[in-house]
Amino acid sequence: MYPEEIVIPMKEELTDNGFSELQTPAEVEAQLSKEGTTLVMINSVCGCSAGTARPGVLMAVANTPVKPDFLTTSFAGFDIDAINTLRRHLLPYPPSSPAIALFKNGQLVHFIERHQIEGRPAQVIAHNLISAFEQHCKKETAA
Repeated sequence: MYPEEIVIPMKEELTDNGFSELQTPAEVEAQLSKEGTTLVMINSVCGCSAGTARPGVLMAVANTPVKPDFLTTSFAGFDIDAINTLRRHLLPYPPSSPAIALFKNGQLVHFIERHQIEGRPAQVIAHNLISAFEQHCKKETAA
């Protein structure tokens, strides 16, 4: 488990921008049982989290009118039980951190694994997410 003093600033980069933390298995289950769309940023101390994953997620939510209903985060190597619970919802994908998941009504509809984050600029990650938001987060309109 990572020391709290290392993790807190990395968590705050997201929580200071409207993300809620999922720190326990119960919080993960409660969140994923909600109707609507939930973005989960699986945060980590990895350099690609700071360099592209967190900035890409923040760019995406700041630069589109179509957003998930809920913005959440959990920290790999720190929120261990929550991450283990979350990873069960991400099967068949192997554990990956950082990673970014979009759920709709509790079902995984879009997932960006670490290998899709490494070496890519934050703008590419943001564009990927904005496309996923436009596809899965638009509100249904009555005819």
